[in-house]
Amino acid sequence: MDARIKPEVREGTLQVTVVGDWSLERPVPGWRDVLKRIRGVRGEPREVVVDAGGIGEWDSSLLLFLIRAKDYATGKGIPIRMEGLPELMRQLLEQRVKGAGKGVGPVSSTSAKPFFEALGRSVQAGVLGVYEWMAFLGECVLGVFRMGRRWRKFRWADSFVAMQQSGAMALPIVGLISFLVGLILAYQAAVQMRQYGAEIFVANLVGLSVVREMGPMMTAVILAGRTGAAFAAQIGNMKMNEEIDALETLGIEPIDFLALPRILALVVMVPLLTIYANLLGVLGGYVVGVGVLDIASSAYWFQSREAIDVHDIASGLIKSVTFGLVIAASGCMRGFQSERSSAGVGRAATSAVVTAIFLIIVLDAFFAVLFEHLGI
Repeated sequence: MDARIKPEVREGTLQVTVVGDWSLERPVPGWRDVLKRIRGVRGEPREVVVDAGGIGEWDSSLLLFLIRAKDYATGKGIPIRMEGLPELMRQLLEQRVKGAGKGVGPVSSTSAKPFFEALGRSVQAGVLGVYEWMAFLGECVLGVFRMGRRWRKFRWADSFVAMQQSGAMALPIVGLISFLVGLILAYQAAVQMRQYGAEIFVANLVGLSVVREMGPMMTAVILAGRTGAAFAAQIGNMKMNEEIDALETLGIEPIDFLALPRILALVVMVPLLTIYANLLGVLGGYVVGVGVLDIASSAYWFQSREAIDVHDIASGLIKSVTFGLVIAASGCMRGFQSERSSAGVGRAATSAVVTAIFLIIVLDAFFAVLFEHLGI
């Protein structure tokens, strides 16, 4: 006989009679069918009684129906009795109650964490993150000292491969973004400069903005998403495959073997890519200045050369070196902290990008204040 239910409301008691064979291979009624049939009944039930004495064969479909009944009663805050249940079914329900507490009901307002508790946990997580970051940097510094004593054993080949992947192979995207940023800055500056007949100063604004800020910043952000995530995924995948455990078993420091070659690669390549980005950004402003604003080509280059000096270029390169260190360290650190699963590797890559971009913004603000006080 097919599975059937017969719900009735008598004197405030919702009586649900369950009969038939319950199998996932055939359509079975759900608790929503019970609610539909009692719709229109005046008053809310004060008790739920489920009579399962008439069931035949059953599987998890009946268990799911009874769980929904318990959840309904729990959500309404009313008692529930189940009669005629097989002993095995009763044991399964008890295990579910022990594992899930009071069941799934409407989320009460008291389940939310208090504001100060959430704030405290956030501060605690932030302090722990700073501690982990400083500890990883300390290990990297010790690794640099070890590399100085045994520089012949350094993984130079791995570092050169990382330089190629993070440097040469990043030229197209870095060049395109930098060129477009120069175009955008020139167009926005032209709108304001045209009001005063000072279109020539577009060259000053674009040149200084690109060399001091946008060139290093955009290069770092691109590499944070492109290379930092790749570092975290590579090291996280090695941790999942227990390759890092094998290195430690062999007496090889994972920091020296995996992190330092990648950090050296980005510390070298990010300044070079920044110079390349600066040239493309200035070229983008040149295209707008000469092609749209009708500024003479020689006048634009002369104005750019007068606006940009060695201090401006040096400030951008100092930032880029620090940004490269931050990107590589964030990617490697998150890779070492990755969980041993594919989902953990994905979270590590995402966390590496977020951490790197956050630190890039913080460091850029720090350098802006520092250079202003130093007069650079």
